[in-house]
Amino acid sequence: MFSKGKLMQIDWNGSTVATAELEISYVRAGKGAPVVFLHGWPEFKRTWLHNLPALTGQFDCIAPDLRGFGRTVSKVQRSPEGTPPTLLAKDLRDFADALGLDKFAIVSHDVGSFVAQQFALAWPDRVTKLFFFNCAYPGIGQRWGDFRHFPETWYQQFHQKDFAAALVGSSREAARIYFRHFLTHWSHQKTAFEPYLEEWVDNFLQSGNMQGGFDWYIGVSKFRRRMMQEGAISIPKIKAPAYLLWGAHDPVLRYEFSDKLDDYFEKATLEKAADAGHFVHFECPELSNQRLAAFLAK
Repeated sequence: MFSKGKLMQIDWNGSTVATAELEISYVRAGKGAPVVFLHGWPEFKRTWLHNLPALTGQFDCIAPDLRGFGRTVSKVQRSPEGTPPTLLAKDLRDFADALGLDKFAIVSHDVGSFVAQQFALAWPDRVTKLFFFNCAYPGIGQRWGDFRHFPETWYQQFHQKDFAAALVGSSREAARIYFRHFLTHWSHQKTAFEPYLEEWVDNFLQSGNMQGGFDWYIGVSKFRRRMMQEGAISIPKIKAPAYLLWGAHDPVLRYEFSDKLDDYFEKATLEKAADAGHFVHFECPELSNQRLAAFLAK
């Protein structure tokens, strides 16, 4: 159990560190073994607001805004090829180097789960542990493109349109309607994001952030199409110990998609979060923090 009276106050304005291509905005608090937290979409580093304060007594918690998200600023021109997982993994390596991190654990969700896996495959000696809140992994295979799943994945195609960012960002109300849909529909706890909706809208209406988030879907589209065509892709297994806390009611990363984990992870522990949807860490923070603390401290 985590007492609210013991939670550390986090300065969410954070700090900035420079890499060759980015000015990365991040928050860092606590002491102990380093743990990097990687957010998803539609999120940014503030998505960990219920988690970092409870864990800083045990761990050195570090949460960056990914390329195209939050307050991270790119020094290079936007690519029409978007932002693929390999690029975000390279960004993570550069970020870790800039902070002097040699080995560290990674906690990830959604987009971040792609990045964590890619990083663990490319630089396995730098990863101590992996904790996933749900996980987009190659074992989902052709189920990404199943016609029965398409009502939940339409946005992945829409985000690749050259007018999508302008349309959603055409007014504050348009952005509010759009993000309220995902934050509510993907949650089992329907009011979890209600107090924070305006903050989320503010974030994505910042210059470049709407397209920055949509660039992820352009960048990952080749990988998703390959899964749809070939099925579960054969790649080396990830060696770092992994724990997956997967929401039972996630409509887009469905719990039944977890059936192939043993084909991709050497040591994976799976737990169903019975009262959560897509945003387990945000919907069920007490459960999430308990599992994080226990797994990361082993």
